[in-house]
Formats: sequence, structure tokens, C-alpha cells
Amino acid sequence: MKSNITDMTQGSPTRHILLFALPTLIGNIFQQIYNLADSIIVGNYVGSDAFAAVGATSSITFLFFALCNGIGSGGGVVVSQYYGARDDKNVKKCIVNSGIIMLIVPVVFGILGFTLSPLLLKLLNTPDNIMADAVLYTRFMCAGLLFVSLYNFLSSMLKALGDSKSPLYFLIISTIINVVMDILLVVVIPMGIMGAALATVIAQFISVLLSAVYAYKKNPYFRISREDITVSFRMIGKIVRLGVPMSLQFALIAISSMALQRVVNGFGTTAITAFTATNRIEQFIHQPYMTLAASLATFSGQNYGAKRNDRVLAGYRKSLVIMIILTAFLMLAMQTLGQTLIGFFISKEEVNANAVIALGAKGLRITSMFYLSLGMIYVVRGVLTGIGDAFFALFNGVIEVIGRFTIPLFLTVISDTAKRGSGFPPGLYGCSAVLPHG
Repeated sequence: MKSNITDMTQGSPTRHILLFALPTLIGNIFQQIYNLADSIIVGNYVGSDAFAAVGATSSITFLFFALCNGIGSGGGVVVSQYYGARDDKNVKKCIVNSGIIMLIVPVVFGILGFTLSPLLLKLLNTPDNIMADAVLYTRFMCAGLLFVSLYNFLSSMLKALGDSKSPLYFLIISTIINVVMDILLVVVIPMGIMGAALATVIAQFISVLLSAVYAYKKNPYFRISREDITVSFRMIGKIVRLGVPMSLQFALIAISSMALQRVVNGFGTTAITAFTATNRIEQFIHQPYMTLAASLATFSGQNYGAKRNDRVLAGYRKSLVIMIILTAFLMLAMQTLGQTLIGFFISKEEVNANAVIALGAKGLRITSMFYLSLGMIYVVRGVLTGIGDAFFALFNGVIEVIGRFTIPLFLTVISDTAKRGSGFPPGLYGCSAVLPHG
């Protein structure tokens, strides 16, 4: 029954971190395929304006996802600590109370997002020609917020217990369904951007259903009895104390992305399209770092709960070495393959295809120069999250918001002067330089 549960308080730290990280990385990549499927199919079969509309919504949907998923991540940290301390009773209690929170919070934020999406998109200076599609796509994503949050809750609980494989299997299945539905509802049945949104929501629902059934049948900690279903305000308080700073950290990243999106939107549809394609690739780049941080958080949480601080430090050092090797590979790839990668998102028949591809490739070359700093942030956050210190990450998020509000304004002024007459929208180079978090 416990074959998928991993005890990370014994054995090689490097082995545990890598074996846990690999399926998580594959899962995160498949998670991004959700967005890529929408983007590539919409960009090639609906048009660049529709593709830009999808991109214009990303920071808003990320904001509401972040506010919900931070709570679930906080619950996962608490579960990993209780599991490391061999406190099975509180492991179940935390799962129950995290679940209660995750049934309420997404509904509240989903309603807010659905209602406020036109106002938020207007505040982001979204061009009129893509506004209607952007509102429609945002509202569909907010309607599916409950499914996304419940899947991430179940995934966080399973990963906190050392099981990173099971969520992967169901995510692969739902991703395949998403791609098939995208083709059906966008290419075969030309429903446009609404078809892409509907395909994503259906796939998210299936991932929740499969994960819930599996967790109940195969993981003993999800065999919840009536006695286990009790509301514990003490447990909820502990989850919230960890989860709220994590939610705020993610929300601050989203808000800073919205500020950056507003600047980009002012440069017109061509710039938005290039920025959207660059962002989609950057989301992939973040996955190995995020996976390493998640693996390190679970490793640190279990060992911190078991009072093995020496192993927490060893895991941190090993993760730094892994991160440096990974960064060297990713930097080389972005410096050499930028135009090829951007080209996947843009139909060559589009009038402005060459300008979009060249601008997006330039953005990738700029952002790759900051990957080492990005990796350092994720590794440090992983350790601190695992031991229950979420406030440093929140402080880091505040600094990032300040940077994303102020640095683009400064850099775009410089870029306007240096790049005027280059043929590209002025200022975008400055915006690209602040894409990496932190």
C-alpha cells in the first residue's frame, strides 16, 4: 500500500532529489503543454490576434491560480513535516483540512475573476481588437479554477509524501485529452478561442477525477474515515500561516507580470505576439528550476520534521551543483535556438511573422543571461519552504514587484534611444531583461 511513498530521511540526498525531481519535471512539462497546445493551435489556425489574446490573459489567470495554489502548497509543506516526524494522525488531519480550504478558496476567486476580467484587461491596456477574445478566454479559465486548484492540492499532498510519479501519470493522460480536444474544437469544429479554452477546462476536470480516485484507492493516508473528517482551526491556522505567504509570493509575481504586460501591450499586437511566444518558452525554462525547488522542499520538509538538519544542508549543496549544470545547458540552448523555438508559435503566412520571430528570439537571448540568478532563487526558496519559512520568499516577491514596476520604465527609455530605427518596436528589449523572476 505504501509502495509510492518515499522516506527521504535515509539514503543519498542527491539520489532522492533527482529521483523525485524527474517525474515531477516531466509532469510540469506536460502541464505547460496545456498552454502550448492552446497557443500553437490558436496561433496557427485562428490567427496572431487570437494568439495575442491568449497571451494577454496569462498574467491575470496566473494571479488567480497563484492565490489558490499557494494555500495547497502550504498544506503540502505541513504534511511533509508531519510525515517526517511519523505523525500519521496529523498527516490525515492536514489532508482533510487542506481539502476543505481548497474547496472554498477557488470558488471565491473564480467568481471574482469571472466578474472582474473585463476591468482587469482594460487596466492592462489590452488593445481593443483582441479585448473580446481575451475576456472570453479569461472567463473560461476562471470557471475551471476549481479543477486546477483541486488537482494541485492532490498533487501537493502526494508529493509531500514522496510520491511524484502518480500525479504525472494522470497529468499525461489529461494533457493528451487536452491536445485532442484542442484539435477537435479549434481545427475540426472551428470554435476559435472558445474551443481552446473549453478543451483546457475539460482536461483539467479529468485530471482531478483520476487523481482523486487513485489517491483514495492506493494511498493509505487518503483512506479518510468519518472520524478523520473534523475541522481543526489549529490545523487550518498552521496551513494558512504557511500558505498565505506563499500565495502572496505567487500573487506578487503575477502582479509584477501584469505590470510588465501592461507596458508590452502599449507597443501593439506585434509586440504582444512576440512577448507571448517568449513567455511560453520561458515557462518551460522555469520548469526544471521549479522542479528542483519542489523536490528540495519535500526533502527538506521531511528531514526538518525528523530533526535531520545536516541532511537539509547536504541537500541544499547538492542542489546548487545540479542547478549550475542545468543553467549552462539552458543558456546555450536559448542563445542558439531562439528563432527556431519562436517559429513554432507563428504561422509563416502571417504578414508580420519575420518581425515577431526576430523580436522574440532577441528576448530569449537577453533573458537567458539571467538564468543563474533565477536558479539561485529557486534553490533557496525550496529549502526555506521545506523548513516552513515562507516569509523570506514573500519579501523576495515584494522586491520583484518593485523591480518589475520600475526597471521596465527605466530600461525602455534607454532602449528607445539605443534601438530607434532598428525596425522593432522600441522598448521591448528592456522589458525582456526583467522577465526572469527576481
